[in-house]
Amino acid sequence: MARQTGIDDLDARLITLLSEQPQIGVLGASRALGVARGTVQARLDRLQSTRVIASLAPEVDPGALGYPVTAFCTLEINQRQGHEPVVAHLEAIPEVLEIHSTTGRGDLIVRVVARDNADLGRVIDEIIDDVHVNRASTSIALVTHMHLRTGPLVRKAAERSED
Repeated sequence: MARQTGIDDLDARLITLLSEQPQIGVLGASRALGVARGTVQARLDRLQSTRVIASLAPEVDPGALGYPVTAFCTLEINQRQGHEPVVAHLEAIPEVLEIHSTTGRGDLIVRVVARDNADLGRVIDEIIDDVHVNRASTSIALVTHMHLRTGPLVRKAAERSED
């Protein structure tokens, strides 16, 4: 059967290694995985070009930058102009970390950070200060029980490609 995911066991091991030791480099990864340096580089190039690996950028902790409050804002927007004007407005706000179009009651889900609850109020005011935003509903994250993870998904995708 043809691979559906585009990754195999070596790809999964490489992704896991880079996730656990992002500073390892190509030579270190080749030694750790027991494969040629050229193999690691070719795999890495392919995984990046197919967007399986979306970025090699460092993961930044907003709390360590002084923004320990995380909240999720569900926005209902005036859709006659589409999402683009609202997205452009939101992209200009540094505390906005993610924007997702959604189904259901809201149109957009926005992940934001703030210095404290009062600062969150300022960020929300800035978010809704757009003629295209009709309503916002915000939920503050009290505790993060699990950060974004992809390791189990990578392993499952590699297993499926072997079927």
